[in-house]
Amino acid sequence: MKKSETSSQSASGKKVVIVGGGASGMLAAITAARNGAKVVILEHKDRIGKKILSTGNGRCNFTNTLQTPECYRSTDSAFPWKVLSQFPALDTIAFFQKLGIYSKNRNGYLYPYSDQASAVLDALRLELESLKVEIQTETEVMEIRPVKHGFTIRTSKGKVSADRVILSTGSKAAPKTGSDGSGYGLAKSLGHHLTPVVPALVQLRCKESFYKSISGVRLQGTVTLLNGSKEVASDTGEIQITDYGVSGIPVFQISRYAALGLYYKEPVSVRINFMPDFSAEQFQAFLENRIQMHPNCSMEHFFIGLFHKKMSAFFLRLANISPAKQAGALTKTERAKLLNTIQHFETVVEATNSYEKAQICAGGLSTDEIDPDTLESRLIDGLYFAGELLDVDGICGGYNLQWAWSSGYVAGKHAAIS
Repeated sequence: MKKSETSSQSASGKKVVIVGGGASGMLAAITAARNGAKVVILEHKDRIGKKILSTGNGRCNFTNTLQTPECYRSTDSAFPWKVLSQFPALDTIAFFQKLGIYSKNRNGYLYPYSDQASAVLDALRLELESLKVEIQTETEVMEIRPVKHGFTIRTSKGKVSADRVILSTGSKAAPKTGSDGSGYGLAKSLGHHLTPVVPALVQLRCKESFYKSISGVRLQGTVTLLNGSKEVASDTGEIQITDYGVSGIPVFQISRYAALGLYYKEPVSVRINFMPDFSAEQFQAFLENRIQMHPNCSMEHFFIGLFHKKMSAFFLRLANISPAKQAGALTKTERAKLLNTIQHFETVVEATNSYEKAQICAGGLSTDEIDPDTLESRLIDGLYFAGELLDVDGICGGYNLQWAWSSGYVAGKHAAIS
């Protein structure tokens, strides 16, 4: 039976052990300590918060002012928002401002004014120090065992006792920073189950051999993911062509669906519209007008000012049009092929890049077994979860860190006061 919520004063002295010292673990530790608990962080790397340093290209995009439920994905679509509403972005901004982090707003993306991810980490570490949170680094957690009054935790440096445990070990993405998937095994040993875990916010590797010829090009476009013939997700922005496929923020936004499709062995492809500002009719009229204006222009030079030279040659090759042909000599069929190639380009996705290249993972601990109001296990009293370990992932733009702060706050608070 769950214990009723009491005041933070009555919770004073409760020992909360947090496994994992990433963003969610640190927020959980600060919140639990502020609510009267004695807090210990067990971190298997040589220092806490390493992944924070790589976020936002080293600048730490720590939240976003635009917040809607659609910014977060989960098997249970309602679960993330129940957690986020308890510690929304405005609370995050206020929290960090009190720690000395004044924010810089770039179209809703918030960064520390110094543009240094290390500033966010330093502010958190200083607060942990002031709250006398004990931090044990280079400590592997081997087993968590529920006992009559709490838990016994077996580590590489001996046993640790706890009244409450928070698992915030991260996912399998970017394992060099500490997210190596070890938390999944600990949770499973305690009876919890996983939804499929796949890389997300990651590049897509494509089947065709032509990518080396257009590698390095960046251009605007709309990327639509297809599982079979079904359109699953779409996003618009700057696409980066690599020597193996496609990258860029719009590709990252749809990549979780590609990874899940591949996991279930479905045919996965991407359709790209390289002129997304035009409808098909508008683009046809645009090209016809351009042909009328420059009928004697060779197709080799026809797209000057529109596309990178590599892409111009690529579109002509796919449409089987000679670069030497004059624009005015294009047949109706050739014009239709060119339009289709530019606005309905399709490529077959064979794989995503590995977990080492992924920013996060999709999937994780099943939210069916976790109370969204407290993030306490429905299976074991006193066991809580936070961060990427759960089956929740956000889109690009500070949303995954917001999930870390919100879930860390909820887990830390309730672990301390329950």
